[in-house]
Amino acid sequence: MKNDIFKLTIPSKPDYISVARLTSSSIANKIGFNIDDIDDIKVSIAEACINALNKSEQIDIVFKILDDKFIMIVDNVSIYNEEEDNNKEMELGILIIKSLMDEVNFSEKGVEMIKYIEDGNI
Repeated sequence: MKNDIFKLTIPSKPDYISVARLTSSSIANKIGFNIDDIDDIKVSIAEACINALNKSEQIDIVFKILDDKFIMIVDNVSIYNEEEDNNKEMELGILIIKSLMDEVNFSEKGVEMIKYIEDGNI
């Protein structure tokens, strides 16, 4: 599964976040992550999707498997938005993502979350 890319688009509705969680956990399991890392990945993708809710009609997610890392990219995730009423929840979600993933990069487009693959996996 090295150098594979998966693209998932879900409606921007809370009911569909479970699809992103299941997809991420399935891919992580195939790569060979342990159960704790899979849980971290599922929580992180869910938090990113919650952050992206209602910012557009859909949430675009890209999963990349490289030689040494698993990358998840979620569009329309923001660090701070003055117009949002739930800034405390947004901040908490970002802190959760940062604590569970090995690397987190924000851009104008969204968030890139990285979990490194240990030798022996895939």
